Amino acid sequence: FAVWAPAAERVSVVGDFNHWDGRCHPMTVHGSSGIWELFIPGLGPETLYKYEIRNRDTGELRLKSDPYAAAYQVRPETASRVIPESGYAWNDREWMENRDPEAWKHRPMSIYEVHLGSWQRSPDGDWPNYAELAERLVPYARDMGFTHLELLPVTEHPFDGSWGYQSTGFFAPTSRFGDPDDFRRFVDTAHQAGLGVILDWVPGHFPRDDFALARFDGTALYEHEDPRLGEHREWGTLIFNYGRPEVRNFLLSSALCWIEDFHLDGLRVDAVASMLYLDYNREDHEWIPNIHGGNENLEAIEFLRDVNETVQTGHPGVVMIAEESTAWPGVSRPPSMGGLGFTMKWNMGWMHDTLTYFGMDPIHRRYHHSQLTFAQIYAYSENFLLPFSHDEVVHGKRSLRGRMPGNEWEQHANMRLLYAWQWLYPGKKLLFMGQEFGQGTEWSEAGELDWYVLQYPLHQGLQQLVKDLNGVYREQPALHGREFEPDGFAWLNADDADNSVLSFVRRDVEGHERIVILNLTPVERSAYPIPSPRSGTWRVLLNTDSEFYGGASRGPLQCEATTEAYHGQPATLHVDLPPLTALLLEPTGG
Repeated sequence: FAVWAPAAERVSVVGDFNHWDGRCHPMTVHGSSGIWELFIPGLGPETLYKYEIRNRDTGELRLKSDPYAAAYQVRPETASRVIPESGYAWNDREWMENRDPEAWKHRPMSIYEVHLGSWQRSPDGDWPNYAELAERLVPYARDMGFTHLELLPVTEHPFDGSWGYQSTGFFAPTSRFGDPDDFRRFVDTAHQAGLGVILDWVPGHFPRDDFALARFDGTALYEHEDPRLGEHREWGTLIFNYGRPEVRNFLLSSALCWIEDFHLDGLRVDAVASMLYLDYNREDHEWIPNIHGGNENLEAIEFLRDVNETVQTGHPGVVMIAEESTAWPGVSRPPSMGGLGFTMKWNMGWMHDTLTYFGMDPIHRRYHHSQLTFAQIYAYSENFLLPFSHDEVVHGKRSLRGRMPGNEWEQHANMRLLYAWQWLYPGKKLLFMGQEFGQGTEWSEAGELDWYVLQYPLHQGLQQLVKDLNGVYREQPALHGREFEPDGFAWLNADDADNSVLSFVRRDVEGHERIVILNLTPVERSAYPIPSPRSGTWRVLLNTDSEFYGGASRGPLQCEATTEAYHGQPATLHVDLPPLTALLLEPTGG
């Protein structure tokens, strides 16, 4: 046993084996390091333990879980558990060897974001275990065509309602669903099925629970003493002190643990903006400027650069994704260029503009056309991922379907159009569970998804569309090969606000082109002129109005582009556009 508690006068290991008596197994401090150590022979697997810590100045006794424990009791109990060293035999060698530090940029990435406890419950209504999730979730995501699973935090946490974002066990998969080797088997199963696994990781803050990190040795050890630096009042949590080497190493070790011990393919770092800014969500008198008088958290910036460089240098091909909601420059640029070193950044601006636009009655969309076109101004300043995440379907925001205007058919038509816009626009993709089949209610961690709606054709059709969008995205290099390059995208006509029609072209590295057309109102448009980069026949690859998706199968199967120049292009297509529909076209012959 070893634990860091520099302000302690005495530290003991306590547990069932000594009747939780701190006098029985006192630890020895290792020089001036503040690290206390003890070997106790004969303790078997599943032994429960904590540390009893006496502060040297106050004499206060604190009973703490092990910050580095590999497993804990299931909440509401909070003791750490002794578990044997893992002997799990991995079977994902081919997957691991295929990870590449550059190839991810040019490969399709379509992420299915999942909260494991509420995706689908066990038959008895309880949480599923990791084995059940490997058996059910993995083949579902694979068959839907997703390339990755992203898990809301499975780091151990005491409060279900935090969804894992208030972690107390930074090295332990939550025991709600099984043991660490069960989680390893889940990841291994995903890899063998061709699915990557990304974890939401939360190094920005931690909860105040008395059994965990807060005032660990009777002092502000992991956090700051001054609440102007050490508290997130909005969330009721504490902020890590990134200026302490021991705290930085604790968090860096956590990141490496998940990547090395559990073979994860990436970390999505939560709430990066809250780490970068000292005045994040604070009034003027509630924060302390840095040594230069600015609002940047210099220690957090250095930590983020360090963890990104360490992970990507040691594990090429692992992705580090930032949930960062501000205009901080260079989030996905290397530290050598002044960046933070992430591989990708969530495009929160695109997401907010898109959902605002699609939530409008189509009669008003002509006045807000720029909300869909504006993102191209900054689209290549970062490596962007396009997210429709859990945050957009909770806290009164309604489900994505619930945001759509109109009657039930129009809502689903708008959903089909929304997903076509997401999948056919440049940027990697993320969709939260349940939205692929149009769940009507807000998400809640307290139950499972509304799977019963799949008995209805409109929901079946939407699910089929997401599957087919994943298919064309994966199969068409023009849609995934140059998502971070401006030469892979060009507007054909972004100016027809009056009719709320958009058209653009996507290109692969060999110059093969695919045309995307969106009719964003419920008005059918006949022989609508679309600028075309070439004359000849164009075949419709995907039509969101297809009866297979719940539509009416209006629109063409193919179109002929004449040599009439239009809107800066050498040819013109005249296309019958169904209402609230997206079309994807490819030229015959490639």
